[in-house]
Amino acid sequence: MNKINIFWFRRDLRLSDNTGLNAALQSDQKILPIFIFDTAILDQLENKSDRRVDYIHQALEKINNELKSHQSGIKTYLGKPLEIFKEIINEFDVETVFCNRDYEPNAIKRDQEISDFLHKNKINFKDYKDQVIFEKNEIVKNDGLPYTVYTPFSKKWKEKFHQTEIHLAKINFKNFYSFKTKDIHTLKEIGFEKTDMVFIEPVLDKNVIETYDKNRDFPALNQTTRLGIALRFGTISIRKCVKYASENNETWLNELIWREFFMQILYHFPKVVTKCFKEKYENIQWRNNEEEFKLWCEGKTGYPIVDAGMRQLNETGFMHNRVRMVVASFLTKHLLIDWRWGEAYFAEKLLDYELSSNNGNWQWAAGCGCDAAPYFRIFNPSEQTKKFDKDLKYITQWNPEKHAVKAPIIEHSFARNRALETYKKAVKE
Repeated sequence: MNKINIFWFRRDLRLSDNTGLNAALQSDQKILPIFIFDTAILDQLENKSDRRVDYIHQALEKINNELKSHQSGIKTYLGKPLEIFKEIINEFDVETVFCNRDYEPNAIKRDQEISDFLHKNKINFKDYKDQVIFEKNEIVKNDGLPYTVYTPFSKKWKEKFHQTEIHLAKINFKNFYSFKTKDIHTLKEIGFEKTDMVFIEPVLDKNVIETYDKNRDFPALNQTTRLGIALRFGTISIRKCVKYASENNETWLNELIWREFFMQILYHFPKVVTKCFKEKYENIQWRNNEEEFKLWCEGKTGYPIVDAGMRQLNETGFMHNRVRMVVASFLTKHLLIDWRWGEAYFAEKLLDYELSSNNGNWQWAAGCGCDAAPYFRIFNPSEQTKKFDKDLKYITQWNPEKHAVKAPIIEHSFARNRALETYKKAVKE
């Protein structure tokens, strides 16, 4: 049996400019690409018509079809990664497993487990930086400690970036393992159903990006890149995005740096998955009224912009970023519901759900994060509407019966004062 190397696709579902894949293709052995439908993750998804799973599936089909034209393909598996690798090394004589790094706590634990298992079996495990420009300890303060404030992190990031050359690598199809390809697992075989999701090759929209700084805050304009899901699952290269942003719009570049800031916060402070970054905020006496939470989830708060945002989320799996800030502030400040409830709901619904960004942005909104809005900053939904949707186009699109909804579930000034008192008390304790 001839030795082969394996490239394990995870959240890097593309052939072009894929760091780990390119490294694998430069090795001496033929490369067998694999993908594991991880049951530890899939079993947690209650909705079996999850658009994200469909998106992954369609991205894999695209890769498989492209590889088929080069007499190769992607071999898919269903199960827990450790069990799957036991199966793989019985089927193939593997020299090295290549992959790209993932920085979420569960992924780090999984990869350590796989690495240990492979090394025991005298198989190499090589992982690469691919989903970020700078990782782990590459951007730290002069004393070696991680940044916990965005602005100096961003400054250091840009200084280092300007000394870095960005290469967008092209793929060499000659080194893939040739085999009679089968179709990848069907959605039905992995326990899911087809949805209305249509995989579209992610592109950098010149018109949107060049005017991003002027238009991004107005939800009715639909002038954001909508590349969140592509970055989440790696169907577009972060290097391609950052290179384009640095040449065309610094505001968008700053947003991409925020993404890396929250990733390194999660990496250095994994406690944030379940705890407030600022520990004293654990003293907040959340009201956690389940009926009010249900009304928020369903878009029935009586605040038109909040309701429009939640309805857009429920219907499409997307919500405009300005509106995300408004609905998050409303849940945590107006209703005094624990940010973790909102974070979990977004995790269930958002197509572009990313643990680090979702967690970071919810803690920012609640005032308990590392570089958060101060607790006394409480968004007024009516003022936000006047500023960013004055013609009510966004609200009318997603909440057409806005005038028919009953009165707001809580009055703004009352909610604001109650939130200030509650937060003040918690912070003093």
